[in-house]
Amino acid sequence: MSPDRTANGRSGALTLRGGAGRNALMTPTHEVQPSGATMWDFMSITKALADENRVRMLLALRGQELCLCQIVELVVLAPSTASKHMSILRQARLVEGRKSGRWMYYRLASKDAPEVVQQALAWAMESLASDPRVVRDAERLQEILQLDAQSLCESQCPPERSCGKSGKNSRRS
Repeated sequence: MSPDRTANGRSGALTLRGGAGRNALMTPTHEVQPSGATMWDFMSITKALADENRVRMLLALRGQELCLCQIVELVVLAPSTASKHMSILRQARLVEGRKSGRWMYYRLASKDAPEVVQQALAWAMESLASDPRVVRDAERLQEILQLDAQSLCESQCPPERSCGKSGKNSRRS
């Protein structure tokens, strides 16, 4: 197959580069559709919304920024698992993150996010606003927000160990 030709011969999510067969490199295409969205945007967003925990995490961010430890407390997952889920949401540009010291904080994508991202967020928020699980999560989140965030974070990831991906402060056992 020639370079830059898609696997199905048409414009698509993956383009074959550098040969054919198992050794060919598949790279995402970023061809802009009339709506301004790309196939890559669409696939990233649908992947991000295809997991219940990621959707719960996303909806928890309505109108507020949360530390990963608060999100972990809500969804009852290991910090590394929650971090991976947030990474997928971030890759889809549904959320934005910032690091402050050892802690990561997340919020919904800003108003300058691509239109397709804003549409996906609006769809998720509207579709699930009255879902019983989402309502329970909102109630539980209010309880979590009353806790001391620093203590909560340190209880999940004490200073002597690293949580999530290894970084410059991580220790190997």
